[in-house]
Amino acid sequence: SGTGSPRWGFTLPLEGVSLAEHRAVVIEAERDGYTDAWTLEVDGADCFTPLALVAAWTERMRIGTAIANVYTRTPAVLAMTAAALAEAAPGRFVLGLGSSSPVIVQDWSGIPFEAPLAQTRDATLIVRELLGGKRVTQETERLQIHGLRLSRPPASPVPIHLAALRPGMLRQAGRLGDGVIINWLAPGDVPKVVKVARSGSEAAGKNPDALEVACRIFVCVTDDIDAARTRARREIAAYLTTPVYEAFHVWLGRGEALRPMTEAWRAGDRRGALALIPDEVIDDLLVIGTAEQCRKRINEYVANGVTTPVMHFFPIGAPESMGQGSIAALRALAPARA
Repeated sequence: SGTGSPRWGFTLPLEGVSLAEHRAVVIEAERDGYTDAWTLEVDGADCFTPLALVAAWTERMRIGTAIANVYTRTPAVLAMTAAALAEAAPGRFVLGLGSSSPVIVQDWSGIPFEAPLAQTRDATLIVRELLGGKRVTQETERLQIHGLRLSRPPASPVPIHLAALRPGMLRQAGRLGDGVIINWLAPGDVPKVVKVARSGSEAAGKNPDALEVACRIFVCVTDDIDAARTRARREIAAYLTTPVYEAFHVWLGRGEALRPMTEAWRAGDRRGALALIPDEVIDDLLVIGTAEQCRKRINEYVANGVTTPVMHFFPIGAPESMGQGSIAALRALAPARA
């Protein structure tokens, strides 16, 4: 297929493309060899609705959430939604769960962002029991559920993947999950992260090599490296100034390189912060270049332990051309075109 991985995924919805317009795009993507479509959930579409559409439009494509938030939906609602998608796309739905961020949980949803490790653990265990068709009564330090059994549990087990950045959550993903979801890291960071996640699998008596590693990779297919770096600076500043990602990159050894940006951002100098992001960091964390260069770089992630690359295309140019840019990038990196 010209890809270093048997799986080759992308992020939905594509920027600049309406959900209704995705039908033709997704059908073409499946025909061109994409195996996976994964959603995200920030401040646009929710993570489940686009997958229901893809389930109906495709025959083989695997669909997954990266991620559904364990604070803003109860385990009962997560399990019912997952069961519905598993029923709509038998054997090809993956439930990706994660603790999200203080902004989404606390600022936007009014829920205290407390004990993310425990919240993720408790939600995962309860959701798995519910999806297994059991009647569940549990009171944990974080969650309570009394006497619920799903009337339409999935016919076969639904894989659960957990989003993780640092060692505690990575080990928990290995221990409790069928896979781990990682993002905002360079190919060279992958072995360190995967090793910790697999140690969690090993500790739980599971085969560490069976742990799937899905990685969201930010990709810009372009010849205009400077314009792509300008857009990349905004993406980096938006994410890596948040406490969870800042701590993640300190652990990965990028703390010193990012400190000037973080300090300027905290001081309210947003423009100055963007200028202080080194080009090396941009080129490390994002994939920018021609289709051939991008494909080669994505395959470096795969060579280092990623089993499911999930490309998140960020087009550049005028707002009205974003949709065309997204679709062009999706086509350019399709396995069939390698």
